[in-house]
Amino acid sequence: MIAILGGLGAALSWAIATICSSRSSRLIGPTSVLAWVMIVGVVITAVPAAMVPSDLPSTGDFLLLLVYGASYTGGLLLAYRALTVGRVSIVTPIVSTEGAVAAVIAVLLGEALSLPLAVTLAVIVVGVVLAGIERDPGEGIASRLRPGDHARIPVVLAVAAALVFGIGLVIGGKLGATVPFTWIVLSARLVGTVVIALPLLVRGQLRLTRQTLPLVVISGTLEAVGSWAYVFGAQDSIAVTAVLGGQFAVIASIVAFVLLHERLARVQVAGVAIVVAGVTALALLPR
Repeated sequence: MIAILGGLGAALSWAIATICSSRSSRLIGPTSVLAWVMIVGVVITAVPAAMVPSDLPSTGDFLLLLVYGASYTGGLLLAYRALTVGRVSIVTPIVSTEGAVAAVIAVLLGEALSLPLAVTLAVIVVGVVLAGIERDPGEGIASRLRPGDHARIPVVLAVAAALVFGIGLVIGGKLGATVPFTWIVLSARLVGTVVIALPLLVRGQLRLTRQTLPLVVISGTLEAVGSWAYVFGAQDSIAVTAVLGGQFAVIASIVAFVLLHERLARVQVAGVAIVVAGVTALALLPR
């Protein structure tokens, strides 16, 4: 039950955060949205991190925390940029392949790759390719691209986000053995605040409107809540929590279909379905 509650909590939190980020990114730009999400995240996570007694991290762990923060920040920026010009129902399933990316990185670092895992990764790649096929570039995302942009740019950005997030997952897994998770969650948001928010604030380019204020607050809060929910559930069962938490893409896609009236070509629907199925199978396969 704990794993189910944690996984569903993470999925719902991340799905709502994604929908809010998609809307706000198109209003004030992905960089300003990311800055506010980081600021809100620091406010939300600072107190819980301070309440966990622990020794100061070693120099190596400190450097890894910085790299993890950079990966988290870069991944969100790429994802927000993709959501600015692309459909939620395409971007989120591709970004959710971060677990597959982490598995590939682990293999490159020496971990054995089973045949079922290799086949699953190949299936996910096929799904990503199908999801990126835009049959009518004159509609949908093409109308939100600048002159010279290509309709597949959101897919490229989403794939890049998955790659960067995958690196962060590997680093976060290594840090989890020696650093409290509350510190890891806070460090990512501190790095984003220093690297993204402060420069924008100094240059007077940090944008916020009355319409986007509640959206960025919700996004920043639920990004952190989703991370905490995932850890809570993983204490009971990592596999079950991963399966349910990874379905934020499904929830976000359904919400986008119902509320945002997004429409996909049949080949894209097939691609999204393959990606979701592949990510689910990846979480269930033994490591």
